[in-house]
Amino acid sequence: MAIRAPYRILLNLLLDSILAALAVPLALLLAAPGAWPATGLWWLAALPGAVAALLAAGLPLRLSQQYLRFAGLPDLLAIAGASAGAALLFATLQQAVGAWASPNPAFPAIHALVLAALLGGLRVLGRLRHARRGPEPEVAPQPVLLVGAGDGADLFIRALTGERSPIYRVMGILSLRSRQAGRRIHGAPILGTVDEAGAVLERLRAEGRLPALIVVADAQVPGSALEGLLDAADRHGVPLRRVPRLTTLDPPRRRADRLEGAETPRLQLRPVVIEELLDRPQVPLDREGMARLIQGRRVLVTGAGGTIGGELARQVAALGPAQLTLLDHGEYALYEIDLELRERHGDVIRRAVLADVRDEARIRQLFQEQRPELVFHAAALKHVPMVENDPLEGLQTNALGTRVVADAAREVGCRAMVFISTDKAVNPTSVMGASKRLAEMYCQSLDVLARAAGRDGARPNGSGMRCVTVRFGNVLGSTGSVVPLFRRQLERGGPLTVTHPDMRRYFMTVREAVGLVLQASVIGAEDRADQPPELSEGGIFVLDMGKPVKIVDLARRMIRLAGLRPDEDVEIRFTGLRPGEKLFEEMFHGQEPPRPTAFEGLLVATPRTADAALVGRAIDEVAAACRGGNPRAALAQLSRLVPEFDHNADAVVGKTAP
Repeated sequence: MAIRAPYRILLNLLLDSILAALAVPLALLLAAPGAWPATGLWWLAALPGAVAALLAAGLPLRLSQQYLRFAGLPDLLAIAGASAGAALLFATLQQAVGAWASPNPAFPAIHALVLAALLGGLRVLGRLRHARRGPEPEVAPQPVLLVGAGDGADLFIRALTGERSPIYRVMGILSLRSRQAGRRIHGAPILGTVDEAGAVLERLRAEGRLPALIVVADAQVPGSALEGLLDAADRHGVPLRRVPRLTTLDPPRRRADRLEGAETPRLQLRPVVIEELLDRPQVPLDREGMARLIQGRRVLVTGAGGTIGGELARQVAALGPAQLTLLDHGEYALYEIDLELRERHGDVIRRAVLADVRDEARIRQLFQEQRPELVFHAAALKHVPMVENDPLEGLQTNALGTRVVADAAREVGCRAMVFISTDKAVNPTSVMGASKRLAEMYCQSLDVLARAAGRDGARPNGSGMRCVTVRFGNVLGSTGSVVPLFRRQLERGGPLTVTHPDMRRYFMTVREAVGLVLQASVIGAEDRADQPPELSEGGIFVLDMGKPVKIVDLARRMIRLAGLRPDEDVEIRFTGLRPGEKLFEEMFHGQEPPRPTAFEGLLVATPRTADAALVGRAIDEVAAACRGGNPRAALAQLSRLVPEFDHNADAVVGKTAP
């Protein structure tokens, strides 16, 4: 194929030369009909001169190297420049040699326009020839309604025109802005806005033109709009799909397959996923503050192989730390995140460490070696039923492990430790939730000590470390969460299992959650004028999770997104509450009402605090009971420390959601 390229360029030169010669008599005819040169010698000199002028003007613009099949706006601009230059050179040459000239002084402009029309027409014919080449499709293209009237729609329609046998035909467009209604993109009319999807579909149904698919072509469609669009599509039985990114278009099949008529369309649509429905607009974040906090500092992330820890590691690596230490107890999970960061941020100095946060000697030695300035503590056992089965493991990891990490960080003079907590720590009914609340209490007490030392001007060794606690609910797609479970059950054809029809949970995407965690870290680790005053009293940050979602509604949405019907194609089966679960989670205790902060997406709560030494001794007692294999003593001590702990060990249905 490379050998043929020069011949293609020579062919372009030949065609452009013929058109350059043809443009001269056509321009003369338009400029001054009937006024022709009296001698044929003028033509013998003028036509080669016109060809030479075009070649000279087109050389710097690489006119002969244009690919006619893919000619676009930049190529047409190059043609306009070459045509103007060629006409000017031709006129200058004619005047210089004193040759016959057209009586119309506008001849150079007319010459340029004619030449541009001929050259541009050749490119347009090349594109049309390619678009119409090939056999007629055996199956008529499916009519689709496109969502988004911007670059995404333009790219999608252009991709369809590049298909030899397109399987989709855009019959109309829904825009995100009302001012675009009534206009057209590549001939496809804009029928209304996304909010008017139901009315548009009703009208198309009445006209007998209901689309076979609704295709989302705009990546900026918010989750709330997608959810309304899904409801409207579901009422009319129209599937919802999303356009892939341009870089994910499948390559065409090999030549042998095409000759057999087995070409696979390059444009493969994908389903809309539940994360896109529940995603919210990005909250403005203090990126400069994050860079000041992270850049040039030694950072350590525990639980780096998990969902939250891994995303923390990604976002921290992008901010340019001096060194990033990844700590996890799982070998393969740690290997994966280390490999990913090596590929994406190879310039960041990293160390992947296999360690257990409960191993005090190992953690202290590691911290003495690495001397981190910032610690993000995401390591935890988070699956409620699993921790109910092995409560001693949960207590040691979540409570003792947090104390071990915090104490090791204080000893090396760490600037700040950020502790990732959970909404299950509020009025806990599970060992997992109560263990996280106990860890919250210890981090609160350390933070109160550090702030008090700062106010007094006395900062003994280690007392200056800030402990920033961030509490939030479920993260979509995290390990052990309900969304991956539903996906696996859908792949098997169902049923989707829901514990209770009234169960509700808060959900947030991992990207948004970690961004807000870093925002809270900036606020909590620095002395700022806009810092919430509650932090000096042991206040903790709580992410604004929006409204809770009923799990059964989540299941129905996922079934519909798969193009199936809930309770008809896929069964939803209720299995009953599991030990430690409650119907709905709370972000705040009744005695810690939420208070807004100056930062969107962040709230602050002030739960009760206790003396650090007291909480530390209690954690030691719990850990001793765990090591002694005495769950009754460990849980009894936990209940004394967390009096609101109402252990639902037998999966009894508690109060209903408000």
